[in-house]
Amino acid sequence: MTRPAQPSDCIAIWRLICELAQYEKLEHQLEGSPSLLQDHLFGDRRFAEAIVAEVDGIVVGYALFFPSYSTFLTRPGLWLEDIIVTPKMRGRGIGKALLVEVGRIARERDCGRLEWNVLDWNEPAIAFYESMGAKRLQDWQVCRVEGEALEKFGN
Repeated sequence: MTRPAQPSDCIAIWRLICELAQYEKLEHQLEGSPSLLQDHLFGDRRFAEAIVAEVDGIVVGYALFFPSYSTFLTRPGLWLEDIIVTPKMRGRGIGKALLVEVGRIARERDCGRLEWNVLDWNEPAIAFYESMGAKRLQDWQVCRVEGEALEKFGN
């Protein structure tokens, strides 16, 4: 059901990224393209990895992740940037299969952590993650610098 993504999957992954942006009401932040995604996943300098879930030969979900590092654990980790299953395929164990596979990869790489963000209003996702054993960190807030602010950062 899950497998490592291949360059030919980038158009399907991009379609799912667009679905995710719509679901999260973040379409206004959507930039990029399938070709940029392919460059970043499979080019000379790879920034991330992805696994996909297929049903009847059609990509219906993906998980995209990349390395992180914990100085407190002095061990590598994995940051799960996205996990999505197209809405009509939810409830079939596909999301669980993707998350379990990312967890397996983290263990295989001797990672001390697997982490991700979830929007505070996304109760179905929160319930799913908690059912898998994840816990929310109440003390931590996300900080982000992007776009024009990143261009001017430190100046």
